[in-house]
Amino acid sequence: MEVLNLKKQGLIACVNESVKKLRAGGVILYPTDTLYGLGADALSDKAVAKVYKIKGRDERKPIHAIVADMKMIEKYAEVPDMARMLAKEFLPGPLTLILKKKAGIKTGIAKGISKIGFRIPRNKFCLALAKKYGKPFTTTSANTSGHKTERTVQAILEQLGIRRHSNILQNVRMSPIELVTDAGALPERQPSTVVDLSGKEPVILREGAIPAADIWNLLGTEFQDC
Repeated sequence: MEVLNLKKQGLIACVNESVKKLRAGGVILYPTDTLYGLGADALSDKAVAKVYKIKGRDERKPIHAIVADMKMIEKYAEVPDMARMLAKEFLPGPLTLILKKKAGIKTGIAKGISKIGFRIPRNKFCLALAKKYGKPFTTTSANTSGHKTERTVQAILEQLGIRRHSNILQNVRMSPIELVTDAGALPERQPSTVVDLSGKEPVILREGAIPAADIWNLLGTEFQDC
């Protein structure tokens, strides 16, 4: 496992190494605008399976993806006008859009489900990585399923069963994480607000950093009880 320091190695070097790992089917640990996430090729069955294994997550629970912009989302999902309204107001930012996937998108996080969640974080590393990589990569909290999400790389690795001794990483239980981008301790932040726009009416699945009231004020209060 390789560990890069975002401040020391710099944004470009960290992004380039992350792209190499993603293209090779590996899993990365990286910072976002809310917390540290586990990243893998979002449309690769094998890569996504690694993420589920690391977290010990029920494969019936969906994993979302980070993209560079709305144009990238349009390649994989149907984008209604309400999604464009929210994107114009809140993206990049702590908002996850759940959208109906396009026909033919059947692998990775899209396997066996009808909709996909997308994020465009307000984070330089994530946006640079998404642009350089050129397609979606997974975004899911870097923690063991059901456990607290830690804010430092060291605490995360320990929770996942990987102990760090100086510059040496000892794998206590086999983990497919291949690269860590360490941005230091992330501040306490709320998770993204999740809005499902895959049906006829919008549904807020989780109220997070963006208040529900702000969503309804933009979409129209007639949807608030949906």
